[in-house]
Amino acid sequence: MAPMGIRLSPLGMAVFCLLGLGVLYHLYSGFLAGRFAFFMLSEPAAGGPEAPHGSAPGGTVDLRELLAVSVLAAVRGGEEVKRVREGNVLNAKAKGKTREGAEEQLTTGDLLSNRRMFYLLKGAFPAVQINSEERVDTADQETVSWDHSIPEDIKQKIQPKEVPAESVTVWIDPLDATQEYTEDLRQYVTTMVCVAVNGKPVIGVIHKPFSSYTAWAMVDGGSNVKARSSYNEKTPRIIVSRSHAGKVEQVARQTFGNKTVIIPAGGAGYKVLALLDVPEKNQEEADVYIHVTYIKKWDICAGNAVLRALGGHMTTLTGEEISYTGSDGNEGGLIASINMNHKALIEKLPDLEKTSHK
Repeated sequence: MAPMGIRLSPLGMAVFCLLGLGVLYHLYSGFLAGRFAFFMLSEPAAGGPEAPHGSAPGGTVDLRELLAVSVLAAVRGGEEVKRVREGNVLNAKAKGKTREGAEEQLTTGDLLSNRRMFYLLKGAFPAVQINSEERVDTADQETVSWDHSIPEDIKQKIQPKEVPAESVTVWIDPLDATQEYTEDLRQYVTTMVCVAVNGKPVIGVIHKPFSSYTAWAMVDGGSNVKARSSYNEKTPRIIVSRSHAGKVEQVARQTFGNKTVIIPAGGAGYKVLALLDVPEKNQEEADVYIHVTYIKKWDICAGNAVLRALGGHMTTLTGEEISYTGSDGNEGGLIASINMNHKALIEKLPDLEKTSHK
């Protein structure tokens, strides 16, 4: 009921209602238009441009494409490593100490390789998590594009395979064996890329910049490298870090006998290649790779993936699988082999696990 003395006009009420409806129509039609525009932009029209390479609807990535980019990234990073070394402009400096008290070196080669590798991978696969040994300086960002080409050998051996982007972690080692790099021991130096899916290494790339040799493999896919067919399980040739040779030698000789050969070498990538059939004249050959202390995951992930793809093994010294998620370090040392009884090897070396914590 209207207040006493005020009469409502039917015509006025009709005009008021029409104005209200007009306002609501204006607001709601704008909302609908916005939602329609968003839908049209989000869904490519038939015959229109495809989704960017490296991604697919639902937030997935193609592992074959990721392998191709990983190979390219390792090679491009290697070009920087080689250029800096040959120009003798290392600008080496200490970036800290290892747990064992040794100085960790950082060079211009590390930094330039890291920048090239990181931004190439990030540009091609922006949704994928990338972990690198060196810090990425956003103020020094570089645009490195991928032309979407896949090498013929990868096309022939690897089928496309899509996985959720959130399940993927990429591990970069822009310069493995930096200490040897500063000493001009070039044969030990590698650049590496590893792709882990749900923590398991599935793609590994190991590139030797000074000989231009690249080994790559994909689990349940294919590879361009093979395992060595000859080995001596009774008296294996054991490859170890140069600084750990004394630690391993005593235990190894007690276990396998005095004829056991200990091979001191630099770089985790080089040591894994020693287990494989690598056409490199300066590449040593070994049957087992052992590391007895803490090691970073970007040092070992690529080698782990390559070995898994070829039927080999890389585990902690107690036989546990190494997960490539979470922290960037592996506490339990490692033992790697191929075409050998890996479990029997672990059982023969019970004392090395204790050594790994010293």
